[in-house]
Amino acid sequence: MNINHLENSRVRLSLLDLSNYTHLQNIANQKDLVQYSPTDIATPETFREYVQTAVDGYYHRTCIPFVVYDKKEKAYAGCTRFMNINVKHKVLDIGSTWLGYEFHGTGLNKQMKFLMLHYAFEVMNFEKVEFKIDERNLKSRKAVENLGALLEGTLRKNVYLLDGFKRNTCCYGILKDEWDVLKRTVFKDFELESH
Repeated sequence: MNINHLENSRVRLSLLDLSNYTHLQNIANQKDLVQYSPTDIATPETFREYVQTAVDGYYHRTCIPFVVYDKKEKAYAGCTRFMNINVKHKVLDIGSTWLGYEFHGTGLNKQMKFLMLHYAFEVMNFEKVEFKIDERNLKSRKAVENLGALLEGTLRKNVYLLDGFKRNTCCYGILKDEWDVLKRTVFKDFELESH
């Protein structure tokens, strides 16, 4: 899991750590940005704890957290990560993704996911990528469906949110066997390297 960054002409994903997370503090403060998440990032203290947990996960080889930089807008945009990395079974999640509202609907998220899926399937040689999304989060569900991920089922009342609500979690997946077709269809105009 020695990775410094993933990049193309639109986006750069760099390892998130305690030296660069403050670039995202203003975005983390945006109201209801992570309303479907069990994690609080709204204050400098809780955001630092969030990053520390991600850094700890990186050193324990259970996640790879990234800070997202939008090269088109020349601005830091948010976070994402590989998580729940299971090397034995060659399965991981893409999750903990949040972008500032000003980056929603710009195509940035799809560019990020392309780089991450390519890396998971073709560099890490994993066999499955999963996405776990609050059942009520229709926008995120539609976004992963547009990537070609298939709904595999719903875990009922399995995660408590900050307000005490216990959510249902929709589980989506993409198999390595499906990746070549998705590259030629969903991601046909996407590039890997920065120019």
